[in-house]
Amino acid sequence: MLHESVFRSVDLPVDARFEAWAELLRQTHAPMDLAPIPLSTAGRGHHPAADYHAHQRLIALGDVTIWPATFDPIVFRRTPRMVRQSDPETFHLSLLLQGEGAASWGRQQTAYEAQDFHVNCTSMAYEILTGTEPVTTVGVEIPRSLVALPARKADQVIGSRLSGREGVGALLAQFLMRLAEDTTPYGPADAPRLGTVVADLVTALFGHVADTEPQLTPEAHRRTLLLNVKVFIRRHLGDPDLTPAAIAAAHHISRSYLHRLFQSEGLTVATYVRDQRLRNAYRDLTAPDPELRATPIHAIGARWGFPRAAEFSRAFRTAYGVPPSELRSRVAVEGAVNSGLVAN
Repeated sequence: MLHESVFRSVDLPVDARFEAWAELLRQTHAPMDLAPIPLSTAGRGHHPAADYHAHQRLIALGDVTIWPATFDPIVFRRTPRMVRQSDPETFHLSLLLQGEGAASWGRQQTAYEAQDFHVNCTSMAYEILTGTEPVTTVGVEIPRSLVALPARKADQVIGSRLSGREGVGALLAQFLMRLAEDTTPYGPADAPRLGTVVADLVTALFGHVADTEPQLTPEAHRRTLLLNVKVFIRRHLGDPDLTPAAIAAAHHISRSYLHRLFQSEGLTVATYVRDQRLRNAYRDLTAPDPELRATPIHAIGARWGFPRAAEFSRAFRTAYGVPPSELRSRVAVEGAVNSGLVAN
């Protein structure tokens, strides 16, 4: 069996989970800043770093490492200063299996979806963010020296959206998924040979992409921008001045273009903002956290962008069929019944 180490955030105290995961990623890849993104689903507490969920297997293949992982939404940032201070000179590839993501290198941006490869390099500054749902990936860390292409040609691939559905990309994707699925048939002596196979496939993929020089489509740019806008909205839900005008200005686009971005998904900007606010309020009102249970309902509404209690109550009742006070009461009674404090 190949040597393999496993990280499970659930094995750690809740308040230590995110930082432990962040430190592991810094060691796996390179020094970088990491920040959690609020989940769009309910039930994890009011702070995105609280009860952070991550699971990673680290499989050593000689000088190459692959790491299948599932983790909650996150932002990765590697700054120019970090590059100057420490550069292990490695390429990183992530095969996205579930979820979505986007990356930027200055003015260059690329969006990713399932069965796409994301590529970056420790020698370049970047920002990578996932969507607002957990993601599943297979990561690859490979020294630049093992990619048998001229440096300039290999670097052309960074920022491209590489498909794992066809051609050389499919060969690499299938190899990684098969290996990640079950490492038991292989012995320790197989590890460096398997690492060589990964390096050869990565070289072939990079060479193919550099030769064909694919261009990013307008649709790829649109999806990248929309993902960034949604993450921005979720980070600023508590701001009552989170208007379409403010959102558009923050992304240097017109309000009309912002509205078109959301219309392409059958949404309006205002509806998306309201729904996200109400989801977070619902989560806080139904959470078992004693601190949240003691928080006044109007304070929860204000936390998520409803400064007026009456407006919050109307919007909540329209969305969920009950006023927030009634929902909280129901949850309290159900909790007491389930704990045996009151008779059924």
